Amino acid sequence: MYVIEDELHSEHIGQFPTLELALAELRRLAALPWDQAPNQAPCTSWATCGRAYELIEYDSASESSRALRRIPALTVSSRGVVWAADMQSQFPSTRA
Repeated sequence: MYVIEDELHSEHIGQFPTLELALAELRRLAALPWDQAPNQAPCTSWATCGRAYELIEYDSASESSRALRRIPALTVSSRGVVWAADMQSQFPSTRA
């Protein structure tokens, strides 16, 4: 199981059964305007803030569902969209 979370605001964005679906959602988020939902940050200083999306892989085979890895995915702000280097190297389809 994969979860997308906004690391800056500790906000759960979505849960996906496959990596492919999680990557598709990250690409969708990257294509949306930074100042519109769901990219608009939930804080009062949203205009100078942003989102720092992280991809978290969970061990769904065990009852504990512990996190196996956390990968910084992309940031979305008024400065634009920036894919994390790890995402670009591990998942070429995320290259900007």
